[in-house]
Order: sequence, then C-alpha cells, then structure tokens
Amino acid sequence: MVSIVISACLLADPGVCKEHRIPLKAQWNAARCYRFSQPHFAKWTSQHPGWEIKSWRCEDNDVQNL
Repeated sequence: MVSIVISACLLADPGVCKEHRIPLKAQWNAARCYRFSQPHFAKWTSQHPGWEIKSWRCEDNDVQNL
C-alpha cells in the first residue's frame, strides 16, 4: 500500500512542522500516487486550516516497517 506523506507547517508558527500520512487504496502504486495525488491536497488543506503544505512525497508503507 502507498501513502501520500505531507510535510506541513503551522501558518502562525512556521517553525512548527510535522508529517501527515494519507493512506491510499491498496491497488495504488507510487506512479499512480504521484499522478493523481493533487485532489488529496485540497481535501487535506480544507480539513487542516492553519497548516501549509511545504512538500510531499509518495511512500510505500512497507518502507517504514524495515
């Protein structure tokens, strides 16, 4: 399974940043994640007012379990 990993910082305090994971459907792979991730950013931003996305990446969830 692949996730979008968003690095975001607080607008009120740009020194406070953290990563947020958006898990995707099981049939998604990294190529599909990079191609079709844009709508997820708009949804995430609307659900997290006060945060600004600084960067993002697609990551295989199995990588974090090594």
